[in-house]
Amino acid sequence: MSLLATQRSVSSVDAHTPLSHVKAQLETVLLGKSQQIMLALSCILARGHLLIEDVPGVGKTTLAHALSASLGLDWKRVQFTSDLLPADVVGVSIYNSETRRFEFKPGPVFTSILLADEINRAPAKAQSALLEAMEERQVTVDGVTHPLDEQFFVIATQNPNDQLGAFTLPESQLDRFLIGIQIGYPDAATERKLLEHGDRRAQASQLSKPLGARALGECSDAAQQMHMSSPVFDYIQALILATRNEGVGLSPRAGLALVRLSRSYAYLHERSHVLPEDVRDVFAALAGHRMTGSVKSGHIKAREILDKVAMP
Repeated sequence: MSLLATQRSVSSVDAHTPLSHVKAQLETVLLGKSQQIMLALSCILARGHLLIEDVPGVGKTTLAHALSASLGLDWKRVQFTSDLLPADVVGVSIYNSETRRFEFKPGPVFTSILLADEINRAPAKAQSALLEAMEERQVTVDGVTHPLDEQFFVIATQNPNDQLGAFTLPESQLDRFLIGIQIGYPDAATERKLLEHGDRRAQASQLSKPLGARALGECSDAAQQMHMSSPVFDYIQALILATRNEGVGLSPRAGLALVRLSRSYAYLHERSHVLPEDVRDVFAALAGHRMTGSVKSGHIKAREILDKVAMP
């Protein structure tokens, strides 16, 4: 075993962090998907929004529910459908005949975690209801701005765009998701456990010892204090430049997001500094959906770029 592998093994997230219990619980619900869980937790630590794209039935919604339950934050779920209206998400002003005034009735977006299930089943008008909320953590209705929870973030699931009834998310919407991941089919051993012991979805609502808003905030702040050396910044810049040379360039905002995500990922590995390997491990999840509009094809494109850029 290499020195780096030994360091990663000894400094595993299971060792000391308050998130170790969260990760262990999630792995009992979503079997054999440790890397997807690590990326999802890194996204949350970086205060970003999470997009999960895959075919139906592989555990997208299960992971979203399990994350919400483990973090111990208030959450609400919206099933995106073709007839969903923006008011169904953000809320609406209703006239009160007694007071002769319009009163705002908050929608499900007023929560800590919003589960947007099958977000690309709704047309662009309904999707746009989340643009302001995801970027500025506020919504504006009838000219009045209403602040959202400080911890607000979105966990959205979507089916592949080539399936019937799916609407492609616009680039502005995709850019608001910090990362996009796929769950993928289980390996043979994991699928055998599922066949023998049944669906794990019911366990998601029974997870114990939730993290809580205060602990999550402390972990998030600590993650962003991780040291990042000049060679790691050089590597990030080289990757960003490579995407632009390929004609699918990432913005400076995406570069800043890659810094935050890499620090969060390193924090989960219980180290005091960020390694180039951390940047490599999270790059496809951050860049893929931004470059091609699809998590699956985007990951392929991102891996091609990783192969072309030398890692320090």
